[in-house]
Amino acid sequence: MGKPDRPRHQLWSFAYLAARRVLSLVLLVLRTSDSKEIEILVLRHELEILRRQQSRPPLDPVDRAWLAALSRLLAKDRWSAFGVRPETLLRWHRRLVARHWTYPCRPGRPPIGEDLVTLVVAMATDNPTWGYQRIRGELLGLGHRVAASTIARVLKAHGIKPAPRRSSPTWRQFLRQQAAGIVACDFFSVDTISLRRLYVLFFIHHGSRRVLLAGITTNPTWAWVTQVARNVTAELRDSGIDVKFLLRDRDAKFGPGFDAVWQGEGARIVRSPVRTPNANAICERWVRTVRSECTDRLLILNERHLRWVLDRYVRHYNEHRPHRGLAMQSPVPSPSEIPAMPATLTSIHRREVLGGLINEYHAA
Repeated sequence: MGKPDRPRHQLWSFAYLAARRVLSLVLLVLRTSDSKEIEILVLRHELEILRRQQSRPPLDPVDRAWLAALSRLLAKDRWSAFGVRPETLLRWHRRLVARHWTYPCRPGRPPIGEDLVTLVVAMATDNPTWGYQRIRGELLGLGHRVAASTIARVLKAHGIKPAPRRSSPTWRQFLRQQAAGIVACDFFSVDTISLRRLYVLFFIHHGSRRVLLAGITTNPTWAWVTQVARNVTAELRDSGIDVKFLLRDRDAKFGPGFDAVWQGEGARIVRSPVRTPNANAICERWVRTVRSECTDRLLILNERHLRWVLDRYVRHYNEHRPHRGLAMQSPVPSPSEIPAMPATLTSIHRREVLGGLINEYHAA
């Protein structure tokens, strides 16, 4: 046989207990006041004995309901007679009221499947400008009928904001999408053997990783930087590179004339945030490469010597050095140098660059 219904069993227990309490109240009315006072004193003393033996007696729902009901009939300043705190009695009473006014839950719209939830989240993530109705229309084209409110609830549960307030593309996404039209520039310094500091201005094309050595000077003035920009734009134009964005930092060496030259070529100036070298990471990476492979391993005599060294290194970097971001190809690959068959040890020719500082290997 199955177990009896617990709520119904508790209801009968409460009714039985209530009947007993009513009979006890009738007997109290018939008693004299002196006997009542003595009995109350005895009961209080017994209660203190029980409290010393067990600090917190267990209470079932019927006990809580009875104590909460009696607390409504007794003044609050006399609630110390109860074995619980006043806020506990108030909480029990609020719980009784809440249960009294609780209506049965009506079944709502059935939830959508996990696969459909994943599809909705993927659409919102891949298309930041799509709103709820746009995603709903795309799902209708795939045979899924989903309400816009359901889509909004799914996106809110996954922490995705509505379309106008979603996060903008990150620097990484922006640079990848616009790599073919981005040229970045930066300075790096080299100290000569006589402790004279030389400033090197270079440009690098994001799409091909090709480096252009723009100029070397000890005093990079605005006029010098502007003239260098004119020379570089002409060289890029001859190479067939259409510059849409020029990425640079906020160095004071770049004057208004420098920006005007690029804007005249139809390029937009994008300045990296303050103290954020990762925003111009490709330039920063090239500076580290040229230092570790070239300038930090040589003693530079003067400006002429540095120009000769960097010219040869840039030629090696553009035409031979493999680049991980280009699937291990060089920025300016030469298809004629790639052999059809793997070269043997006897058919490999080693060519020294910068007096053997760097070595290139070619198939003879």
